[in-house]
Amino acid sequence: MSSAYLDIIRIRFLMMLAYRVNYYSGIIIYALNIGAYYFLWKAIYGAKEVLGGLTLEQMTTYVAVGWMARAFYFNNLDREIAGEIKDGSVAIQFIRPYNYILVKMMQGLGEGLFRLLLFSTPGMVIVSLLFSVKLPTDPKLWGVFLLMLFFSFLINTQLNIITGLSAFFLENNEGLLRMKRVAIDLFSGLVVPMSFFPGWAEGILKLLPFQAITYLPGKVFTGAVPGGAIYDGLLVQVLWFVLLLLPLYVLWRSARSRLFVQGG
Repeated sequence: MSSAYLDIIRIRFLMMLAYRVNYYSGIIIYALNIGAYYFLWKAIYGAKEVLGGLTLEQMTTYVAVGWMARAFYFNNLDREIAGEIKDGSVAIQFIRPYNYILVKMMQGLGEGLFRLLLFSTPGMVIVSLLFSVKLPTDPKLWGVFLLMLFFSFLINTQLNIITGLSAFFLENNEGLLRMKRVAIDLFSGLVVPMSFFPGWAEGILKLLPFQAITYLPGKVFTGAVPGGAIYDGLLVQVLWFVLLLLPLYVLWRSARSRLFVQGG
């Protein structure tokens, strides 16, 4: 059975490979986006050396790695699941000899690996040549960051699957899908690092899983996290991954018990 899941990763990777030209153009779009943020933050910093605990060079690196990491952990599994629930094809998935949730996660991983190899990696090289991005030189730091990036994918995918499964109960969850995407981009620290929020807002955000997607691995990558504290961020990610398993399991069991087909 495990080999079947590996095949799912491979198939999704090959499917994405068929549309690779779109992602080559996407590198240019992401580079322009990062460039816009670079000049914006440069203007905000002005003569100040440090803001929100980050230097301008660290902020540039944070923005660059944040957007390139997003290319890896981002997926549309929420919309895929909602679509399958609405057209009734999810019923066929239920009778097949595999776990539907694991299949979706493997499909997202195949897509993410494609973007990591053919989008994020070359994109990061290009951005590093254009802007003052400082890449880590410590192999251990790279290892911790890549592990944290994997947990970013897991946590974001869990949230996507939970949101997608809500279509079982809401029938039309389009508004929830959009709200979830905006919330992740904003509250994960992708648009603005959490350290720039007011103290009370930062305290609330630390109680939510969004920081584990972008903010924590981004700060580790910039070198703004001292010594052994980098493992605290990894521990937070592991904790949220485990905690999100419970609502995912409960929602999945509830969804299976009230499966219905909308309009077909």
